[in-house]
Amino acid sequence: MKPFIRDNMDQPMTSGEGVTIANADNSLKAGVRGPTLIEDFLMREKLAHFDRERIPERVVHARGCGAHGVFKLYQSLSGLTMAKFLQDPAVETPLFIRFSEVAGSKGANETNRDVRGFAIKFYTEDGNYDLVGVNIPIFFIQDAIKFPDLIHALKPEPDKDFPQGQTAHDTFWDFIANNQEAAAMAMWIMSDRAIPRSFRMMEGFGVHTFRFVNQQMKSRFVKFVVKPVLGVHSLIWDEAQKLGGIDPDYHRRDLWNNIEAGNYPEFELGIQVIEEEDEFKFDFDILDPTKLWPEEDVPVRLIGKITLNHNVTNAFAETEQIALHPGNIVRGIDFSNDPLLQGRLFSYTDTQLARVGVNYQELPINRPLCPVHNNQRDGASRIVINKGQVAYHQNSLAGNTPYTVPGPQGGFVTYPSTVEGVKIRKTSPSFDDHFSQARLFWNSMTPVEKSHIIQAFSFELGKVQRVSVRQQVVNMLGHISTLLATAVANELGVEVPHIEESKVTKSSPALSMMNTVFTPYTLRVGILLGRDFNGEELEYVVQRFVHVGLQPVIVYQRLGSVRGSTGPEWKVDDSFLTGSSLLYDGLYVVAGTSESEYIVRKMQTFAVEAYNHYKPIGATREGAALLQPFGILGKPGVIVEHDPTGFADAFIAAMSKQRFWNR
Repeated sequence: MKPFIRDNMDQPMTSGEGVTIANADNSLKAGVRGPTLIEDFLMREKLAHFDRERIPERVVHARGCGAHGVFKLYQSLSGLTMAKFLQDPAVETPLFIRFSEVAGSKGANETNRDVRGFAIKFYTEDGNYDLVGVNIPIFFIQDAIKFPDLIHALKPEPDKDFPQGQTAHDTFWDFIANNQEAAAMAMWIMSDRAIPRSFRMMEGFGVHTFRFVNQQMKSRFVKFVVKPVLGVHSLIWDEAQKLGGIDPDYHRRDLWNNIEAGNYPEFELGIQVIEEEDEFKFDFDILDPTKLWPEEDVPVRLIGKITLNHNVTNAFAETEQIALHPGNIVRGIDFSNDPLLQGRLFSYTDTQLARVGVNYQELPINRPLCPVHNNQRDGASRIVINKGQVAYHQNSLAGNTPYTVPGPQGGFVTYPSTVEGVKIRKTSPSFDDHFSQARLFWNSMTPVEKSHIIQAFSFELGKVQRVSVRQQVVNMLGHISTLLATAVANELGVEVPHIEESKVTKSSPALSMMNTVFTPYTLRVGILLGRDFNGEELEYVVQRFVHVGLQPVIVYQRLGSVRGSTGPEWKVDDSFLTGSSLLYDGLYVVAGTSESEYIVRKMQTFAVEAYNHYKPIGATREGAALLQPFGILGKPGVIVEHDPTGFADAFIAAMSKQRFWNR
């Protein structure tokens, strides 16, 4: 990107043509109070550019943010693939990741319940490779021809143009009820996976089945998984709803601030591999995009580390104009017959051409790092200036250049998979089981996670106006779990379905977020300060927090600085007005000996909300006295300071646990 970055600091203002501008505040008029003259080329240029500053937003994944980073391989995968960026552990491959929401427009709240996009562009020496995924390992539909129907049902209803960025409405659930291949996906989006705590704490999945092809042209089926080093963590529903009002930019702010602070998000890229001869040995079709490959059956092999270490310079030029496409593959990676993937291979190219333009590959964020030579010419906004008179292949005037490269010498060769069959519009019978993996997901959840799924279905379907649609969805749930269907039916006032539930008894511990990594690193502690607090003890405790990677946020009744009865002066990060317990992963209530009614009320409000969201709460003895009336002292995760060392140890352990569901 560096050759294309322009810094305006301390530079004279010019027009787009380079004409130095003397006055940028006034248009050219016929007299001070006269009409504006059409000859004002500077005003015309400025307004005309402004009128065209926005390109059409994405139909899906419109609300996104991104960052630059690098990928480093752990060990060579030469036995599996000839992809160059997967050969040498000493090579660092630049990349760009774009995180996004599926349903909402560019203005949607970031904490809505939704699938999240997780798309990576690897700038490899062999060309660009795009891993275009989401934070859930499966999808709603099995065939791409139904994708417009899904999105039409998901988007604001066309007659009323609401709700925005939400699934809690009639048309979405009517689609789910009448396209029951989406049953397993419905379970995932009603789980806490659909309200992630942070982009830094979110898994990514390629969803589709691809192929790895090695130098011997041996093919294996592969799926891609991206696992966050910080573990997979979520918000809870009440918290997510409130955060949408407190900070609708919550996720992008978290990503930006942590990269700026040097807390570089890290992910491990993993693969699941199935030998071609094992394609049919599973109780599901491995090409079905509504099915996952359980990690217990097909283990994830972690192959390298992704580190995001650089924020964008310009969000439009980079995050908005990046053109990601599952069809952007490199030698050594190839496609499978997954019918959803096959349709995406057309749709994504078509989308980028329509949205960004025919020369989108020349934009700095999209251009490969390797040389590009072909006979494509012209088109709107062409950047490259091609030399020579020849722009066609098989020529003598230019020595038949640019020339093709045979496969053994490095040219891309499509894997020669066998293709046969009668032309037909039909879904494979092996795709027909819609409920076994939905039941597998349910079996894998802890009681807390199951209760959240029940609440999510009850909330979403409670917003559906048509009772018939509610009943249809509850009937579908009956195939998954009688307990789930009964609980939701009772909440909605519809009939409990008498349907035989799935007989699947298997579970997959990897699907429960309770089995993820737990660490205090980068978690935010809101430190609520009152009057005359013990500054020396606070300084010691904060140093312990920082040592383990916690991020202290000083909260006081006003911005500026504050000093306790002893110790240093503290810079105030948030006031009680600008801050919120929603913005912190835990609280430390540091009250003084005598507090104003305002500070007491604010501290109590913050603490009670944090308690209701199951977060850790620490308090000095004076702070504990303020919390006494609410009956929360002595409860799990509520720690009162008696000596600074013991408190710091106990509170850090509580922050590592993150939530106390047994309150």
